[in-house]
Amino acid sequence: MSVKMLTYTNQNTPIHRLTGASKLLFFVLWALTAMIIYDTRCLLAMFVIAIVIFAVSRVPFKQYSFVLYLILIFFGLNQIAIFLFSPLYGVELYGTRHDIVHLFAWYTLTWEQLFYQFNVALKYAVVVPIGLLFLLVTDPSEFAASLNRIGVSYKVAYSVAIALRYIPDIQQDFQNISFSAQARGIDISRKEKFGKRLKNVVSILLPLILTSVERIEKISTAMELRGFGRGKKRTWYRARPLRKGDYIAIAMILIITVACLVITFADGSRFYNIFK
Repeated sequence: MSVKMLTYTNQNTPIHRLTGASKLLFFVLWALTAMIIYDTRCLLAMFVIAIVIFAVSRVPFKQYSFVLYLILIFFGLNQIAIFLFSPLYGVELYGTRHDIVHLFAWYTLTWEQLFYQFNVALKYAVVVPIGLLFLLVTDPSEFAASLNRIGVSYKVAYSVAIALRYIPDIQQDFQNISFSAQARGIDISRKEKFGKRLKNVVSILLPLILTSVERIEKISTAMELRGFGRGKKRTWYRARPLRKGDYIAIAMILIITVACLVITFADGSRFYNIFK
């Protein structure tokens, strides 16, 4: 039996025991901080913290490996695109120029450009682990209750919970359709040529989309028949109050955010310059 990806699994770790509200607040502030700053020192420290948090959660690698590989592919394409469209942006940014090697035409590899793209890579390395972890350690029902508790409409909160719970269903539908296609001779394995394999995958995605739309219609109809959304409030079976661990996590992310912003903007610039 294949392992479901990006699916919540209940484990007894300090990360899993946190409420959905504290996890959401941590992730939002963490991502915003990583996007705002370009201080290499802070990004490196956040990267180490992210790896430690991920290790504490004890989430199996096979639960997120495929998604991680996809992210790495897009990350590589992004790094290439940055250099192709702005090969000297680092020079403009840091105000100095130290050439490494001239490639061709106007493309010259500089230390400033490498340093800038290294910081971009750090941003990915900081945000991606926490983003994946948020999906993997958050109970959808409890998360919806937490969202509603902090002021989000229960309709929106419940929609988020359904979306999170739908991830494993989509994976199961894809596997079923894939197995049926393979039984008819449609090969999507690595044995097939890339172009042919891509065409076969597209042929599988169409029925997957149609199946998903049909399921959404059924869920919407069922919720409407049950009178969902008519009341102003609702009760939550999985609601949990904030505990000691939640307050520690919230205090931790507030300290990290303030410290990173202070260190980053101490000299009036958000870009840490080692070429001064």
